[in-house]
Amino acid sequence: MNLKAGLIGLPNVGKSSLFSALTKMNVEIANYPFATIEPNIATVEIHDPRILQLTKIVKPEKTVFATYSFVDIAGLIKGASTGEGLGNKFLANVRNVDCLVHIVRCFQDPKIIHVNNEINPIFDIQTINLELIFADLGTIQTIISRLAKKANNTNDKQVKFEFELAKKVEIHLKNGKSLRDLELDSTEILQIKSWQLLTIKPVLYVANLDQKSIQNPDANPYFWKLKSYLVKEKAILLPLCIALEQEISQLDEEEKHLFLKEFLLEKSSLDLLILHSFYLLDLATFFTVGKKEVRSWTFRKNTPAIECSGIIHSDFKKKFIRVEIISFDDFVQAGSEKVVKENGKMRLEGKDYLIKDGEICHFRIGN
Repeated sequence: MNLKAGLIGLPNVGKSSLFSALTKMNVEIANYPFATIEPNIATVEIHDPRILQLTKIVKPEKTVFATYSFVDIAGLIKGASTGEGLGNKFLANVRNVDCLVHIVRCFQDPKIIHVNNEINPIFDIQTINLELIFADLGTIQTIISRLAKKANNTNDKQVKFEFELAKKVEIHLKNGKSLRDLELDSTEILQIKSWQLLTIKPVLYVANLDQKSIQNPDANPYFWKLKSYLVKEKAILLPLCIALEQEISQLDEEEKHLFLKEFLLEKSSLDLLILHSFYLLDLATFFTVGKKEVRSWTFRKNTPAIECSGIIHSDFKKKFIRVEIISFDDFVQAGSEKVVKENGKMRLEGKDYLIKDGEICHFRIGN
C-alpha cells in the first residue's frame, strides 16, 4: 500500500528538519520562507515493536518492515487558498497525501525567522486550517454549481444524494469548521473523499519544542496553550524537539544510546510519530513468519482474508483456499509455530474472515 503522510505547517517551523530526521536524508533547510518548493518524498520503515519481538523468537534470515512515505510540503501562509506564496502548489500537494502531520513551532529563537514575527501556535494552526477550509469551500461550491441543474431535473438518487451532501458540507465550511468535525456516515465520507476535499484528512499535531522543554513539555507555555486548545478537537498532539531528533538520527546505535541517556530519554520519539501517523489512517498490520523471513504487511481494518492475501501477491488472491491464523499473544507465549499447533491455538479461516491487527497469517493457495 503506497500511503503518504504530508508534513505541513507555516514556513520555518521545522518541517524539513523533521523530514531529515525521519528519513536520514539531507534536504535543504534554510532560515527563510519557501526553502522547500518541490516536495521531498521518502519511505520509512514502521518499527512496530511486535515484529521486533517476533524476530527475536524466530531468528529469521531477514526481517522486512512495513513501510510508509512522508512528504515534506512547502510552507503555507495566509492567503494560500487564493494562490499567495506557494499556495496553489501547496494545496495540490496536500490533496495527494492520505493524512497530515501538522508541525507547530513552540519555542523562542531570535535567530530563526517566524513568518508572522511572533510565536503563537494557536494562531498558526488557525491560519492553516482556515486556508484549507477556504480551499474546500471553493471546491464544494464548484461541485454544487455542477450538480444543481442535474439535481433539479432528475430522479437519480445518487445525483440528489451528492447535491444534498454538497450543500451540507458547504454550510459546515461556511461556519469555519473542518470536515473532520462534521458528523458523517461511511457513505458520506467515501463521497467526500472522492471530491478530494482537504479538511476530511486526519491530522496529527507535532509541537516543536526547544531542548530544555522536552523532559517536561507541560512547563512550556506555548505547548500548554496548544494542548488545551486541541482538547476540543480530540486531536493527537505529540511533543518533539526536532533539532534534537535530527541530531540523534545522524548517530550510530552506540552514540545514540549515550546521547539519549544524556537527555534522560528512553528512546527517540520518531518511531512514535511514525506509528501515530500510520494509525491515523485506520490501518492495521498482519505478519508472516518463517525461518527465511519475518515480515509485516499493512492493510485497512475490516479487510477480508482473500483481499489481504492479494497484498502479498495477486496470485494468492486468485488461488486462495484458506488462511491459518495464530494470534500474536499465542505465538509469543508458545515460542514457536510448532508449539502453537500442539496447543490447538492455530485455526483455519475462509476468504470472508476479517483479519485482525497483529495476527500471524499463513495463506494456503492452490495450483
